[in-house]
Amino acid sequence: LAAPLSRGTPAAGAMTALKLSLMAFSFVFWAAGLTMLIIGLWAKVWLGGYLALSASDYPNAPAILLATGTAVIVWGFLGCFSAATEHRGLLRTYGAFLSAVLVAGLTAGLSGLLYRQDVARGFQEGLRQALNTYGEDEAKADALDALQRAFACCGVESYRDWLTTPWALQQNGSVPLSCCRGRRGCQLSPPNVYGLHRNGCFGKVSAFVSSNMFSVATAALGLAALQVIGIVLACLMAARIPAHPLGIATPC
Repeated sequence: LAAPLSRGTPAAGAMTALKLSLMAFSFVFWAAGLTMLIIGLWAKVWLGGYLALSASDYPNAPAILLATGTAVIVWGFLGCFSAATEHRGLLRTYGAFLSAVLVAGLTAGLSGLLYRQDVARGFQEGLRQALNTYGEDEAKADALDALQRAFACCGVESYRDWLTTPWALQQNGSVPLSCCRGRRGCQLSPPNVYGLHRNGCFGKVSAFVSSNMFSVATAALGLAALQVIGIVLACLMAARIPAHPLGIATPC
């Protein structure tokens, strides 16, 4: 039978240190979840239209961030509560959740690093489709216009990509207003190259997405590695708490 911990003993001091460490970790974990939630909301609002241009059938990244961030926030509170109350069952559940987050973080991080080129190819294909169907799909047309304005670009590789599209042929070889540097002097036939953005969107957007995806993937791997600390703390603390009133303790 495990004897109850007395105040002032080394065992009680170790238990207090574990409790405080796990509560501090849970706060950091909660803050990470809040950050993921904010990034997910930002991506949903500002990148939702851009993601609609991709031809790749990948999961919706903003939705994943929102769901994961919400779950991490809830479980971050659970971690603090389980540590403060020294509830053995909740600690073991919290450790199991951290293990799941560890696996998910490693998967997401490695996928982001390994499939960056596939994402880029999917976006390039989707961008070409958006040009060829411009004027037919209003949602994609709006997303494409917003993209060209935001990145000061025109077409896929250059503004010339527009000249052979069905929309441009109907407009006598013109380009959309979103390709223009100003509001006038651009939509001519042929277009005035000095009044429009001559660089294509694919190079600019792929460089932007690739660099940010690398950062996000690295952060996901770092967050996954951080979970090891939480798992160890939760298991150590759970192992020191009696399993039931008789005081029989089992390892985590």
